[in-house]
Amino acid sequence: MAARGYGRARRWSVVVALVAVLASLPALVGALPADDADVGAAELRAAVLASGGVGFSGYAVSAGGLALPVGDQLPAVADLLSDRSLLRVWWRGPDEHRVDVVSAAGETGVHVDAGGTWTWEYESATATRTAPAALTLPAPPDLVPASLGRRLLSEAADDELSRIGARRVAGRDALGLRLVPAAPAASVARVDVWADAATGLPLAVEVVAVEEVGGDASLPALDTRFLDLDLTVPPAGVIAFTPPADARVGTGEDPAGLLREAADRELSPVRLPVELAGLGRRDVAGAPAAVGLYGSGVTLLAVAPVPGRLAAGLRSTLTAAPDAVTDELGTRVAAGPLGLMLVEPPRSGAYVLTGTVTLDALADAAAALPGMTS
Repeated sequence: MAARGYGRARRWSVVVALVAVLASLPALVGALPADDADVGAAELRAAVLASGGVGFSGYAVSAGGLALPVGDQLPAVADLLSDRSLLRVWWRGPDEHRVDVVSAAGETGVHVDAGGTWTWEYESATATRTAPAALTLPAPPDLVPASLGRRLLSEAADDELSRIGARRVAGRDALGLRLVPAAPAASVARVDVWADAATGLPLAVEVVAVEEVGGDASLPALDTRFLDLDLTVPPAGVIAFTPPADARVGTGEDPAGLLREAADRELSPVRLPVELAGLGRRDVAGAPAAVGLYGSGVTLLAVAPVPGRLAAGLRSTLTAAPDAVTDELGTRVAAGPLGLMLVEPPRSGAYVLTGTVTLDALADAAAALPGMTS
């Protein structure tokens, strides 16, 4: 046990030293001039989307400012989106990669393969196996600049994009691309993606929220970037994971399955509108029929009926938030660009609304839900 404790302490001391060294690099390397290129916004977006097959390894840092009022219910998600985390990444492809996270909460390794995901909690020696699913909660690989940048640009229209020059990221020339959502309901003011000039791989991503009342709309709600990058495909052995013999092994839950089970057992079918807050309803494979998904690009809204016992707990959590708005439509809060609202019509069941839309858009959507109109 003493040897094991010494090994853990040594590992953490090495990590802390690396963080200190790497944290000083962006200021030094970023001061060097970057070479821009005569590449249009649509062409750069195409290069970003085509970079999915680029293999790499490196260190990245993610800083989130999304103080979600759901810490007790989803602590891992809340920590991921509100803390500053160091990410050590090995990426062979979308279905084969590993992301180790070091944060104030501890150290976690996420190993993704074609059959699913292993999540390894170092401190508790717990391994959790989760099968692939159409809908998943945010996880460390989602904050890697390369995957996040591609996802945010995947549905962008050409008229929402513009070039913003170049800068140095992780010692490489990165071309800037800005996305400004066109939808009036959008709570995202802009997304800035800095892509490697040679491969199109996103090296840094900044998400800035629309200013509601007060605050500073220039401060990113989410900022993730590489500190060090090696564009060499890492060996498969670094990514593969087998639980140690003394590990506790469990199975992860499928969020879509939980929603579907709740709807089947406790909720009556609800006919949701084809449009809410000016956003059209969309079909998403694997999503439960009871859940309405609206919008496109970075402006998205999800609506789901919820059972009374869940609504009561959520009401208590939301009303306790210091910036909560409560009126005849319900209770709503914003965490950066992410909005969350509980609606309890007088003559029907409750709904939860969440997405990257403004509080006004949440109110507009709530007013159009079944049971809210006479």
